[in-house]
Amino acid sequence: MHRRHTTVRDKGRRQAIRGPAYMFNEKGTSLTAEEERFLDSAEYGNIPVVRKMLEESKTLNYNCVDYMGQNSLQLAVGNEHLEVTELLLKKDNLARVGDALLLAISKGYVRIVEAILNHPAFAQEQRLTHRPHKKELRNDDFYAYDEDGTRFSHDITPIILAAHCQEYEIVHILLLKGAKIDKPHDYFCKCQQCVEKQKEDSFSHSRSRMNAYKALASAAYLSLCSEDPVLIALELSNELARLANIETEFKNDYRKLSMQCKDFVVGVLDLCRDTEEVDAILNGDMSLQLWTDHHRPCLNRIKLAIRYEVKKFVAHPNCQQQLLTMWYENLSGLRQQSMAVKFVAVLGVSFGLPFLAAAYWIAPCSKVGQILRSPFMKFVAHAVSFTIFLGLLVLNASDRFEGIKNLPNETFTDYPKQVFRVKTTEFTWTEMLIMKWILGMIWSECKEIWEEGPREYVLQLWNILDFGMLSIFVASFTARFMAFLKANEAQQYVNQYVQDNDLNNVKLPPEVAYFTYARNKWLPSDPQIISEGLYSIAVVLSFSRIAYILPANESFGPLQISLGRTVKDIFKFMVIFIMVFVAFMIGMFNLYSYYLGAKYNPAFTTVEESFKTLFWSIFGLSEVISVVLKYDHKFIENIGYILYGVYNVTMVVVLLNMLIAMINNSYQEIEEDADVEWKFARAKLWLSYFDEGRTLPAPFNLVPSPKSFYYLMLRVKMCLVKFCKSESSHCENDLEIGMLNSRLRKIHRPAINRNSESFKVRNPFSKATRYQKIMKRLIKRYVLKAQADRENDEVNEGELKEIKQDISSLRYELLEEKSQATGELAGLIQKLSDQFGKHL
Repeated sequence: MHRRHTTVRDKGRRQAIRGPAYMFNEKGTSLTAEEERFLDSAEYGNIPVVRKMLEESKTLNYNCVDYMGQNSLQLAVGNEHLEVTELLLKKDNLARVGDALLLAISKGYVRIVEAILNHPAFAQEQRLTHRPHKKELRNDDFYAYDEDGTRFSHDITPIILAAHCQEYEIVHILLLKGAKIDKPHDYFCKCQQCVEKQKEDSFSHSRSRMNAYKALASAAYLSLCSEDPVLIALELSNELARLANIETEFKNDYRKLSMQCKDFVVGVLDLCRDTEEVDAILNGDMSLQLWTDHHRPCLNRIKLAIRYEVKKFVAHPNCQQQLLTMWYENLSGLRQQSMAVKFVAVLGVSFGLPFLAAAYWIAPCSKVGQILRSPFMKFVAHAVSFTIFLGLLVLNASDRFEGIKNLPNETFTDYPKQVFRVKTTEFTWTEMLIMKWILGMIWSECKEIWEEGPREYVLQLWNILDFGMLSIFVASFTARFMAFLKANEAQQYVNQYVQDNDLNNVKLPPEVAYFTYARNKWLPSDPQIISEGLYSIAVVLSFSRIAYILPANESFGPLQISLGRTVKDIFKFMVIFIMVFVAFMIGMFNLYSYYLGAKYNPAFTTVEESFKTLFWSIFGLSEVISVVLKYDHKFIENIGYILYGVYNVTMVVVLLNMLIAMINNSYQEIEEDADVEWKFARAKLWLSYFDEGRTLPAPFNLVPSPKSFYYLMLRVKMCLVKFCKSESSHCENDLEIGMLNSRLRKIHRPAINRNSESFKVRNPFSKATRYQKIMKRLIKRYVLKAQADRENDEVNEGELKEIKQDISSLRYELLEEKSQATGELAGLIQKLSDQFGKHL
């Protein structure tokens, strides 16, 4: 009985073992005993058996596969048996070499990768550059092209897989072999290749693009593929963020890759050890930089990081320390002073701004001019100027704080023949100063548009606010000026045709009499009324611009950021709010529009009344009686009750609470990383004052300085140089070319004077070389740190398996050595016994 149970148990075990083979193997593909022994020897690293079978057996099929479709090479590579792999690679017509290479890359076996790459099959560079599913590579059994015989997707190349696995050394080896990763075409590309791939299999096309971007965003590939990996990482992070908004089905994946590129840039910046290295990261290639007269770099990398919102890079201590040094340029002693000393310095600039401006006009390159060109002093000067502008706005309304002199229905004049509108439309001295400030700010905005370009100018929301504020001010004063001109024309008519009589007793033409009326008789479209309305809006926008300078302070900066994020949330909320509001407004208007005069109040009888009633009901300022009728039309009244109740529940209970939740969520996100958010916003503010030019604030910038004329002359000379160069291309004889070259030397000599402080000629090759050396140094540190961090990880299950396989392979080697030693010993004993027999 026991024996029977054992037989049944063994039979069940055989079926369990045979199960996978039955599921995966096709009929008629069973292995022979010799092939099974060969595959087992390759899997467990039995080098002697593998060598013996490869050398002696003539019937062995060394390309046979097990039930999972793996041949001997794949089994040896998967278990890290280098010696067995080298033995197999010596055989001709070996199959699945490409799959073995991918397997070795995925496991990080560098020595095996090198051994496989030395195989003759890789003498063709296309083996590393083309993807496995290319038609050019499907003529042999280099890769497994069946749907279930390979571990990796058919669009995965060795370099892509190595980048996915963050194998720095393997990526380096493959790059030396000529491997590369082709950047995917634009998402909206309509080339023949992209169209065919989309029609053939859109999902595979999208996945191949994702795999390529995943490799391009790999830290291993970014580190080793380019001489300027920081710039490539910044550009790629922006492209991936853009794709996250386009290919929404892979939104999280693209965002993760974009953040991966940003973390790479931050990691490189974190490894800087001196100012020179930080400058190289923040400014890029020095040979391509433009230097100002006081050698301030352009900070192109920081500007790029701000545009792409790489906040951790901008807020990094190394970056912030460098920006802070430039912020107090020419004022190094002020940086270490207390807040009281800085406040006194600000007061000094406030009271001495006109004198500082005059000194800068006269001698812009003097000590005072250099101090005024400091970013901190520029910020203080512009802030003081804008504060004075806001004070003028307040002062302009101070005469009405305690009330007005005449009511809207009263006419006030200084003498009987005076036209009333001449009195009310004339400009006061405060308004004249306000207009000067506005002209100065407009000139400053025009210079900014000229320097940055319209596209870059519009991308900054504060510029849009400034443009709107100044446009409204201009429209307001233009309307006011038109009203003043019309009033003057009426006054001239009165002076010419009216005698010394009271205007109230004289019949005037309508267009003249209109300007003698009190305010209550003005038309709604009167230019002066429009001017006053626009002026009020412009004043509100002017005071809201104070938020622009709040990021300079650590206490108010996060509040300003939270306020800006709240405004964005409100705009998002307004889409749903307007949709619901318009639906109920039109519905209630349709319900009560026929009951005009038949309600206790005019609510919902017109579109205007519907809007006002529903809007103020959000704040609880509308009554329920708004839906009650004087007639006994209960059906309409009940529907009104239902719609009005549903509206209040939807708007007040649901939507407003949703808005509050959105605002709380945004505020919580900012609070969790408040330091990074504030430093990023402060850096944006600082950079606007780092650029050369726009030193003097409004309205002092309206007076051109001698430096402006000097720069204008330089630009004219450069234009002449370009003209002469274009003219030289059309010369037909050497004499004309020589004369033009002489003209070029005369014109260009002042611009390249080595003693000039405004223009320094530098050797671009030396700086480029220096930049490349710095980048190589930083990337080397980054790679070493990444490898050290990887080695310090805990030993995982895979590494334990590798150790087990090494021990197994060593056991077979020791057994072979023991067998050889035993054979040699037996031979010696046999020789000794033969010699002993002869002697006997």
